[in-house]
Amino acid sequence: MVFKAAKRAGWLPQGDNYPKASHVGFGLVLGEDGKRFRTRNTEVVRLVDLLDEAKNRSKAALIERGKGEEWTEEEIESTADAVGYGAVKYADLKNNRLTNYTFNFDQMLNDKGNTAFYLLYAHARICSIIRRSGKDVEEVKNKGTLVLEHKDERDLGLHLLQFAEVVEEACTNLLPNVVCDYLYNLSEIFSKFYSNPECKVIGSDKETSRLLLCEATAVVMRKCFNLLGITPIYKI
Repeated sequence: MVFKAAKRAGWLPQGDNYPKASHVGFGLVLGEDGKRFRTRNTEVVRLVDLLDEAKNRSKAALIERGKGEEWTEEEIESTADAVGYGAVKYADLKNNRLTNYTFNFDQMLNDKGNTAFYLLYAHARICSIIRRSGKDVEEVKNKGTLVLEHKDERDLGLHLLQFAEVVEEACTNLLPNVVCDYLYNLSEIFSKFYSNPECKVIGSDKETSRLLLCEATAVVMRKCFNLLGITPIYKI
């Protein structure tokens, strides 16, 4: 009835044309007691309150790391927005929508593991690598050549090539967690590449090629963030 009413109102096209609406099932958000997530007085928790709390915790963590002395208030606020709101969104979307999951702020805002904070940090680190090279990345893209000789370079390149297939799978099955899994694995594969002494980026004789690989990784990460409704950060 909802979908028919939307079509009669002109919000959805007639027939099976795009955009089209689908009804999908989803699991429950649980508290740490294993029961449906509520406040202590058994009221349903409002999303705006969760987002505000996530932002406040993110801001406190940034100040604790000493960013209050290094960054402007605007930078603190925008980063706290991105990390706090992104943490709540990612924690919800990384799970298969049919399964239940436990809501836990500490886990969401952890800088290790499959969390938005970890992934945003990974993206910021890649951007820092490119900045430290002192190269104009647009010029590198126009004139540089990508050569993937080391196994870790090839593994990263092959994973980047899977992006289009992952997006198609996520859209076909209406499962955003597929994009989350891909993004987390991308971050892990990049970390393995960058931490390998044989794959040194800045100052190596393959700097141009590896900078291109870094930039390609950052671009695909930003595409994933965009699909998930998460704002990327460029320094932390």
